[in-house]
Amino acid sequence: MASVLRGTIDFLKDFGLFDVILPFLLIFAIVFAILEKTMILGKEKDGAPKQNLNSIVALVVSLIFISANKAVNLLTNALPNIALIMVVAVSFLMMLGVFWKTGEFDFKGGEKHWYYIFSVAIFIALILVFLGAYEHSSGVNLLTYLLSSISGGIGQDTLIGIVALVAVIGVIVWVSRKPKAGDDH
Repeated sequence: MASVLRGTIDFLKDFGLFDVILPFLLIFAIVFAILEKTMILGKEKDGAPKQNLNSIVALVVSLIFISANKAVNLLTNALPNIALIMVVAVSFLMMLGVFWKTGEFDFKGGEKHWYYIFSVAIFIALILVFLGAYEHSSGVNLLTYLLSSISGGIGQDTLIGIVALVAVIGVIVWVSRKPKAGDDH
């Protein structure tokens, strides 16, 4: 027996909440916030951003966005995985907070090297998420297509082994490098 909430979610899905309304609101909010922060379209006499113009541009961009089915599908396929990456990142930072001293948690200021490594890892994960969400042709996502193209005649296990070996060698080189003059590590 289906629950009442499952029926409500199905109704909202049929209504277009997930395919039209939520992507529209997300793109509108992001574009409006960027235009407000950067003041690209100018300022009022009192120095405030031109909200009317910013809202019109954000409205147009978000309407054009939801009219492109491929863009909406990419966004709706990628966002659950991006949310998962956010949960993993926050969990990782909470675990770091358990082992560090009491006080305000300052990952960027206290551990710059690890902060940059963490930022690059998250950026790479986001690229992989979007590549996995973008359908190339015949239902195959771009990430699968690229991996199969790269591996070509090489087996998948061999390719993973080579990537792992390069990563291990990179970590060894990075850890064993001599510090520069003025470097505190």
